Amino acid sequence: MDSIKDSKMQIDSEDFGSIQPRGDLKSQDEKMTFDQVVNSTGGFVYSVNDLTRVLRFLCLGTEGGSYYAKEPELKRENIQCIDRLIMNGRGTEVVDLIYTVSTEGRACKQGPTLYALAICCRCNDSKTKTAAYKILGSVCRIPTHLFEFVKYCEKESSGTGWGRAHRVAIGKWYNGFSKDPKKLAYLVTKYQNRHSWSHRDVVRLAHIKPEDSKIDMILKYVVKDMASANSMYSEDSSVVDVKAFLDGVEEAKKCTKSDIEKLRSLIVEHQLVREHVPTGLLDSKEVWDTLLRLMPMMAMIRNLGKMSTLGLLDSKSFGETLVVDKLTNEGLLKSARIHPFSLLVAWNQYKAGRGSKGKLSWSVNDNITKALEEAFYKAFKNVPPTGKRYLLAVDVSGSMQTPVIGSSEIEAFEASAAMMLLTAKTEDNFEVIAFSKGYTKLDINKVDTLNTVLKKCSNLPFSGTDCSMPMLYAIDHKKKFDVFIVYTDSETYHGKMHPSEALKQYREYAKIHDARLIVVGMVSNGFSIADPNDPFMMDVVGFDTEAPKAMSNFVMGKF
Repeated sequence: MDSIKDSKMQIDSEDFGSIQPRGDLKSQDEKMTFDQVVNSTGGFVYSVNDLTRVLRFLCLGTEGGSYYAKEPELKRENIQCIDRLIMNGRGTEVVDLIYTVSTEGRACKQGPTLYALAICCRCNDSKTKTAAYKILGSVCRIPTHLFEFVKYCEKESSGTGWGRAHRVAIGKWYNGFSKDPKKLAYLVTKYQNRHSWSHRDVVRLAHIKPEDSKIDMILKYVVKDMASANSMYSEDSSVVDVKAFLDGVEEAKKCTKSDIEKLRSLIVEHQLVREHVPTGLLDSKEVWDTLLRLMPMMAMIRNLGKMSTLGLLDSKSFGETLVVDKLTNEGLLKSARIHPFSLLVAWNQYKAGRGSKGKLSWSVNDNITKALEEAFYKAFKNVPPTGKRYLLAVDVSGSMQTPVIGSSEIEAFEASAAMMLLTAKTEDNFEVIAFSKGYTKLDINKVDTLNTVLKKCSNLPFSGTDCSMPMLYAIDHKKKFDVFIVYTDSETYHGKMHPSEALKQYREYAKIHDARLIVVGMVSNGFSIADPNDPFMMDVVGFDTEAPKAMSNFVMGKF
């Protein structure tokens, strides 16, 4: 298979143009065109447009900063992009992007999305503000999101009070559950307080007027107590269901170690979750066994370590079978909006056999490790192979050793390797190189796992960055490639030739005049090596779940 693949990519000497030395080439620390900007290392690159930068911010965030820029600096730059778009009359485009990214589960963390939404809600442009408050319920799907949004709004607000638009929008969030009040009761008891905000704080400040007795009962419960909630009791079936659930929550709070079986019954009857269980009973194997059978997907993923310490996920156990079946069910992953990066972090954490914080440790079950990796790829939207010839190039320079998306466990080059392997498992004709100031061909194939790929990358020299290396590799080895995919932070500065110029020369020498370059941005900065004026160069955002589809369409000339 490899020999066939190599023959498809090898260029006959007579088919490959001769390389003519040019005296007008500029090194990467020299400006080549008027629209280039200086990156954080002093190299000249291109600036992505503001909307693309906002997309990077939403998907990648700025938590932890980058190798060259600190978190506050990156966050300020991204906020300025949003402000510019609003001032230029494009605020509703930002709101549309926030809605799409959030509802389609394209971002790993909601924080950047909620921050951007708060900026739009608190801006002075009436159209942007109206559009932003209109999508509040769709973006803030659980109280954690609502509390974080409120926190950011307080930060962005110039005054001390809550304006009418703000109060009305938050009131609609609670009253929006009038058709499913039991869900609201579940949410307010599971997420009682987050980000230094509680339901009592929010309900009082928003002066919420309940639209019916069901919502009124729940709000009285969170603001006062169960006795106050009971004052709203009626024979209405929905009210009866809400009261029964709240009674179940209150009963669970009172359970002790002698009430394990009672608590298990309450969990099953009322579909209670970990947050409803008294702290003193969270080391009970029997309680966790009951929780696992009803556990939502994300909660299950977060608690794999804890359940392993209790022996619930031992080999050939019921727990192992249930977890593996759920992790490999693509429909469940999609409906639960499980983001690939969350699975990558979970995979990395679980296989380590210990928590990053605290003293929790466990015996690793290889079947669960494999299921987490399989889930990682299933969480992306599947695309068919394009049949094109690819060079997949992973930046392993020093700046790619920075943690990404706020995770202390996953570095940028590791995340890039995982993204690269996604394409490698889809396409048939590809080669893989790692590059910094030079390049190294990597022996990667479809049967490789994340573990084997990371081991092959682990001993490579992490030095300066020259993003022209992928194209120079193809020229040096006279290889035919239709597509170059470069996974990088675009902090290039070492080369004697700009990456965009290297691609243009490759097209000339290889006589592949539509050879394409896709830059997968792994950091939320404003830089790219792709020339925005070249129709065959494209920027995508690393870990955007839409990235594989967008890349496939671009390669096939669909846009």
